[in-house]
Amino acid sequence: MNKKTIVEAIHQRIGFSKRETSTLVDAAFELIKTALAKGEPVMISGFGKLSVRERKAKKGRNPQTGDTMMIPARKVVTFKVSRVLKEGVNEAQRRRDAGKEVFQDR
Repeated sequence: MNKKTIVEAIHQRIGFSKRETSTLVDAAFELIKTALAKGEPVMISGFGKLSVRERKAKKGRNPQTGDTMMIPARKVVTFKVSRVLKEGVNEAQRRRDAGKEVFQDR
């Protein structure tokens, strides 16, 4: 799934124009990026938590030359899946394995 398919799915479910839907999706992603850039965690109920973590500098090796080098410290975005989503994915897999319909619209 990519941004285009997300916009299309929301457009079909809600009925906003594709332009409006695209603007909403862009705004949501921009809010998430802004919060993460400030170091704030983003928690989406029933989905998970995005947060920024500090990675320490470490020794590494250039695979082409074999030379040892220092990999600088950096910040990385991490994602912790919610229990609700994890259970939903596992249930969908069990249903798929049993040959039943996976998700039902609510």
